[in-house]
Amino acid sequence: MRSIPRSKVTLGRIGWLGALAVALACPTWSLLAQNPRPEPVPQTVQFNRDIRPILSDKCYRCHGPDSGTRRAGLRLDDAEAVLKDAVRTAPADGSLKVIAPGDPDHSAVLRRITASDPGRRMPYGEEPLAPREVALIRRWIEQGAQYEPHWAFSAPVRPEPPAVRNAAWLRNPIDAFILDRLEREGLQPSPAADRPTLLRRVTFDLTGLPPTPAEVAAFVADDAPDAYEQAVDRLLASPRYGERMAASWLAAARFADSSGYFADQRRDMSRWRDWVIDAFNRNLTFDRFTIEQLAGDLLPNATLDQQIATGFNRNHRMNSEMGIIAEEFFVESVVDRVSTTGTVWLGLTVGCARCHDHKFDPITQEEFYQLFAYFNSIAESGIGQKTGNTPPVVDAPTPEQQAELEAIEERNAAAEAQLAAFQPQIEKAQRLWEQSLGDSEPIVGVQEDGLTAHFPLTSPRERHFDGRRFVDGGSAGRRGPKTLDAYLQEPDPNAFDGVYGGGRALTLAAWIEPEAATGPIITRTLLDTPRGQGFSLLLVGGKLQLNLVGGNTGLWMDNDSGHVETVASIAPHARHHVAATYDGSRQIEGVAVYVDGERQELQVLFNGLGPQDPTEHPLRIGAGGGPERFRGSIWDVRVYDRALAPEQVAALAEPAALAAIAAIPPARRTAPQAFKIDSYFLVHQADARIDAARIEERRRQRPSVSPPRYPKPDVTVDTVLAELEAARQQKAEFLNTVPTVMVMQELPRARDAHLLLRGNYDRPGRKVQRSTPAWLPPLPAGAPNNRLGLAMWLVDPSHPLTARVAVNRFWEMNFGTGLVRSADNFGSQGDLPSHPALLDWLATELVRIGWDVKAMHRLIVTSATYRQSSAVTP
Repeated sequence: MRSIPRSKVTLGRIGWLGALAVALACPTWSLLAQNPRPEPVPQTVQFNRDIRPILSDKCYRCHGPDSGTRRAGLRLDDAEAVLKDAVRTAPADGSLKVIAPGDPDHSAVLRRITASDPGRRMPYGEEPLAPREVALIRRWIEQGAQYEPHWAFSAPVRPEPPAVRNAAWLRNPIDAFILDRLEREGLQPSPAADRPTLLRRVTFDLTGLPPTPAEVAAFVADDAPDAYEQAVDRLLASPRYGERMAASWLAAARFADSSGYFADQRRDMSRWRDWVIDAFNRNLTFDRFTIEQLAGDLLPNATLDQQIATGFNRNHRMNSEMGIIAEEFFVESVVDRVSTTGTVWLGLTVGCARCHDHKFDPITQEEFYQLFAYFNSIAESGIGQKTGNTPPVVDAPTPEQQAELEAIEERNAAAEAQLAAFQPQIEKAQRLWEQSLGDSEPIVGVQEDGLTAHFPLTSPRERHFDGRRFVDGGSAGRRGPKTLDAYLQEPDPNAFDGVYGGGRALTLAAWIEPEAATGPIITRTLLDTPRGQGFSLLLVGGKLQLNLVGGNTGLWMDNDSGHVETVASIAPHARHHVAATYDGSRQIEGVAVYVDGERQELQVLFNGLGPQDPTEHPLRIGAGGGPERFRGSIWDVRVYDRALAPEQVAALAEPAALAAIAAIPPARRTAPQAFKIDSYFLVHQADARIDAARIEERRRQRPSVSPPRYPKPDVTVDTVLAELEAARQQKAEFLNTVPTVMVMQELPRARDAHLLLRGNYDRPGRKVQRSTPAWLPPLPAGAPNNRLGLAMWLVDPSHPLTARVAVNRFWEMNFGTGLVRSADNFGSQGDLPSHPALLDWLATELVRIGWDVKAMHRLIVTSATYRQSSAVTP
């Protein structure tokens, strides 16, 4: 694949600064371009400058790095391969070497490119090489046919700025490289631009906006020797600088306000965009800028900002169309990350190696999938949300929201501190209360906060289901059986709303004793539609299955649905407590299933959780979600409008009565037993008993006086608990208004990666391991072999590409064209640098100054080169 055509203006091989820089440094360019002179063959031919472009354009498709399409077994991009394949026998030619150094007449390559017979002439079936190209190859062979490593794949070596005759023109080292070239070409720099023009130019380049008339007037009137430098510093400090820089970066990161593909639904990555703008404004060094965007989530104690930064690689298109194959689009997302990372930091068309070895650069297909392995282990399904951001996401409050959130957190912490102050009194009162408990204390009565429906089903007749009978709990505005003592009311536990990903949470819990391996337990969905809109907790083949379905499509793989199943089975004819929770996060990781209080390992059947429409279907016990009916016993059915914590679920699953727990010494109670009795006492008993104890204590202190009716103090256990619950509720409601950002989140265990035959998701080949291309430096010593290590590798000083690619883009932003015209392609099909020594000096300078981006821009725009007039002289 050839991503960017090389310029056909042969004079461009001499190399100029770029579209604008050419006009600055070479005023006669326009006349030369209109009347190009034939470029002479240089006395000394260089492989990278003169020969590689010809071979890459005309030969590498059939005789290059891609072994799959290589013809006649001949490879011309590698000197070692040419030497191994030294002799070719052709009719009437005798025995010829492919390339005979010093002897062009006995080199098969020259014989074939000059053949008069179109059937033998190379390149086969195409126009013959131009006379100058043939002359270059002939002279190169005459001079020994020396190959050179591709200029971009060797680490830059810092050159000394060259000595020049007109040293008075220089303002910084950049100018020495430019003037040296001009003097060698017999040219002179253009005069300096006038002050209004210069300020307009630099203001546009650094902020994207023109200067105001007042700013121009002030600059023209300022006769200070460093007036221009002060103007540059003011522009670099402007918040508009970050926006100007971000505009280019967002384009490279494929930033968009919608997801592409089907319906092109809206998504919101504005918080990542804000992070980019802020990073440029606060001058985050380019190495940290790189590491945080590629692997901020893997940094030790990663901050929220560092997690937000990883949104860089979540800006790819996402498909939410019904019926798509999740694995196919998961692969497309990972391929996009590899290709984009390769383009942005390596300046290479890495994506060309998805289906086969790269045809022009030494990137093998295996190396592509070794890079693929760094990016395929995040918690995503391949299916995009129809509305809003697609998990994994994080809450990303704005600065104003963050201040409000901190105030809520302070309120919560104050209530926690007040509760802790009561703890000695609570423990003392609880011990006395426990001594008074009798055997009649019921099992139920724990964890009532958030309970929207409770069906004890205490009698054997109520709890037994024969496969035909089931219980309909009714719904808001709908009659239900009179025998049931609770109904689901608003707020509707199935209204998983929220544009940004916040939604209403849910817990389903019950005791069961199944007689069959399959049957519904708790559902709120269509009666006989499997996995229809709503929620359902089912037994399927002995395994617990939770289905959360948003859209009313009647289809299992609805794009706003999630389906999970336990790996382990439940044995029939045995009592078990089962529970399922969902935290409303629209992430499959927010789902948990418990058996007997223990969280279960889950198999994800479908991962497409999204905002869900409220349903009017009634709550059912023992039916719904398909034609099957539950057989066995169900009792103590509970529905909550929140996701219970693991310890709360474990307390529900604790079968011991409170009196039985009270008889166990506190030190010997299990964690669920302790939580069950402690939470019950705190909510139902603590306040009254502590108040009574306080009154009794005061009575003992004044025995001659009858006990007065002491008013309760303003702060009591009940008021503290109420305040704590209010603070938690306020936080939950507030978080539902906070925007999210799509981020990278590594799975606990890395996914396997395979070379995909012809790049097809459903044709996995051999397994591959994470690794960097063999022809580039290895990971730095001590770097982890994950995305963080990969990011560290990119900004290691020994890396030949990253710094070059970065400074070339900075140059392009200020001159219109980079020192390498093909800014996204530093490979064989890209352009040669117009000023190789300057490019390497800038790359090493960026590393030397600690990857300081503002300093690099300041260096460029304060140079004499930048300050030249763009007027073209005769």
